[in-house]
Amino acid sequence: MISYETSQNMISLLPMGTIRSERLFISSALGRILAEDIVAEEDYPTHPTSAMDGYAVIHADFSDYKALAILGDNPAGADEIDAVENGICIKTFTGSLMPEGSDTLIPIENVSVKEGQILIEKTVPVGFAVRPVGESYRRGEVLISRGTTIGFAEIGVLAGINRVMIWVAQRPRVSIIATGSEIIDIGETQRHGGQIRSSNSYTLEALVNSLGGESVGMGIIGDDKNAIMERFEEALRCSDIVVSTGGVSVGDYDFVKHIVPKLGAEVIFKGVNIKPGQHVMVAQRGKKFIVSLPGFAYSSTVTFILYVAPLISRMLGNANPYEPIEATLKVPFAKRSNKSEFTACNLTFLDGRYWVDFEGKKSGSSAILTNLLGNAALMICGEDDGDLEEGTLVRVIKL
Repeated sequence: MISYETSQNMISLLPMGTIRSERLFISSALGRILAEDIVAEEDYPTHPTSAMDGYAVIHADFSDYKALAILGDNPAGADEIDAVENGICIKTFTGSLMPEGSDTLIPIENVSVKEGQILIEKTVPVGFAVRPVGESYRRGEVLISRGTTIGFAEIGVLAGINRVMIWVAQRPRVSIIATGSEIIDIGETQRHGGQIRSSNSYTLEALVNSLGGESVGMGIIGDDKNAIMERFEEALRCSDIVVSTGGVSVGDYDFVKHIVPKLGAEVIFKGVNIKPGQHVMVAQRGKKFIVSLPGFAYSSTVTFILYVAPLISRMLGNANPYEPIEATLKVPFAKRSNKSEFTACNLTFLDGRYWVDFEGKKSGSSAILTNLLGNAALMICGEDDGDLEEGTLVRVIKL
């Protein structure tokens, strides 16, 4: 078996080709990955603009005049605006262009009005409540960078600059196949105790969608070589990545590990010195990838995070969200093997640093998916690590 570090390096070197993109209306782009830089085509605002309701004035008039005559109103959106001269003000509203000649906006609350004039009761500094040219952005400024996940603020900015459509990365299609005659779907009646619910399909589909991919459920296939082969071929036709669970270990009915090479796929690696998931297999056929994961729920989830998530992220031109961070052990940890271990833990943030403990986490097989509930993370111990003392700095995959 190869080491975890070697397997990750091999994943990072797999050729992806160019990132595919498509144009979408901004109202349909929430959560998608931007495939272009969004650059301002002009200054905004293009003209000094009022930031509140008040009176546009010449600031020097505060000391020269006891009262200022109101020339008229300047509502937002007006296309003809009188100019302000000494001794004169214009009532100006939020969002209105500042009249020519004015340099300050004095709020309504700061004046009293009498016989067509304002009496200034409280002065303001020069330039008060005036949005200068380019306050929000300047022409040529990159407002949103390529690779950004589109959220509500990005959509608002795009609408503000009149971008109707944008280029986004195409969502990679990821097919999920569950194998094993013992697997039954949710909602089916369990006929005997040897049958297992297909939680993997739903867990992995949720992970695909959360990473920005498009999941394609391909159902459950029993331990039949021809049926598995046909389902894999179907999945390869309609998706960029095929993910299977089960059938990669050393049992008599573990057929997937034999079928994948027969599909004409090149096996990149089969077997990694990790716990859980040592029998994981990654293969490539043309521009398509096959990642075959173990069948146990915790094991398949962990290996998906380690080996499928990076592929999806690279296809989107995005950073892998599961890059390890540094944390401190609150309690001692006893290592169980000479493999790279990925142990479910609790992750908290306190006093400017992350902390790890294992309270409530069950020790046992690679089937305990409930260990990933709550504020869970995966603590990484390398092949050469031994038992770890309280206070040790460790690497953690934040979930």
